Amino acid sequence: MNEVASSLLSAATMLFLLIDPLGNIPAMLAILKDTDPKRQRMIIARELLIALAILILFLYAGKPVLSFLQLGEEAVTISGGIILLIIGIRLIFPQESGVMGETPGGEPFLVPIAVPMIAGPSIMAMLILMTQSQPGRMTHWLLALLIAWAASALIFLAAPFLLRILKERGLAAMERLMGMILLMMAVQMLLNGFKEIFAW
Repeated sequence: MNEVASSLLSAATMLFLLIDPLGNIPAMLAILKDTDPKRQRMIIARELLIALAILILFLYAGKPVLSFLQLGEEAVTISGGIILLIIGIRLIFPQESGVMGETPGGEPFLVPIAVPMIAGPSIMAMLILMTQSQPGRMTHWLLALLIAWAASALIFLAAPFLLRILKERGLAAMERLMGMILLMMAVQMLLNGFKEIFAW
């Protein structure tokens, strides 16, 4: 394997781990549990495409957009942490309206599956870092992103099969566990954001 291919595989693997499809499946299942099974895969595919569009936009325009809006990378991290915190609390203490509350059509749109589950603060920050460190390799980074996204998409699209296997009781137990994990992730994201602020 030559150096270019090795670098591409390394970047794609890193981005795949940041998307963390295996870790996000339990939360996705919890969010989609009240959705018509026939719609679940369509929703996941739609959210994957939205997330891909956001990540490509961030790859090419993330830093300029944040600078134009006078937003720091810590703002992205803290806002993502707050969203995950709210979702985690709703998973642990479920409401009649579901994890996402009242949503048009009874299904999630953009938040929280596309953002921040797939297109999260970590991968956004990494894309900015990659383009800053080697701006002349944009095609290389785009290809790495597409490989990572495609591998993640295959795993996410298999999520409805898991929903059928787990059934309602198994999913309820997974919801509570995932809620605790999301709370810990949210707190860590908030801490990372505040560390950036106080490091100035």
